[in-house]
Amino acid sequence: MRYQQGQIAKIILPLQLREAILLHCQCKLQGEAGEDKQRAAKAFGLMGGRMLGQELTIECAIPLSHNARDSEAQRLFMDAAMSHHATPSITPLSQRGWVAEPSELDSALNSFRQQGVRLVGNYHMHRVAWEHDPLRDGPTELDTVLGRASRMFMFIISMVRPDRPTIRAFFEGIKELEVPVLII
Repeated sequence: MRYQQGQIAKIILPLQLREAILLHCQCKLQGEAGEDKQRAAKAFGLMGGRMLGQELTIECAIPLSHNARDSEAQRLFMDAAMSHHATPSITPLSQRGWVAEPSELDSALNSFRQQGVRLVGNYHMHRVAWEHDPLRDGPTELDTVLGRASRMFMFIISMVRPDRPTIRAFFEGIKELEVPVLII
């Protein structure tokens, strides 16, 4: 995606996709296993969409179920990133972070191509309130580091209050580059 600051004025997210994303997050919060039988309370997925003028419309959201973070190479990378940039939380650093598994990523990209959309971003949930960030509805320092140079939007799903979830979008995980998400 070729994006420049201010180029996209809003992101349109259809209600049915919002509900599917929130269901994915709620299932993970409740400890339900994904296809890979992992019960980790982490939800991560990819967003496909189209740009028309200053509007980005999300047309597809694909939940990912295989976290490659535990492979040796990815574990070393994520552990280093976590130790330098992650904010301490009740979740141990070794259990935080997501790395898309290559074959699952390829499958999602093929699905986007078949639907005629482009990969425009990813989503993940924040579920634990922090004293200095009680809603956790924006990107963390780690999110910004991991989103750097991705040329994509990072959708943060705050599930701190599961009865009132929020979805916000930030280009490359940069707080100052937030684009409003309109649910239709």
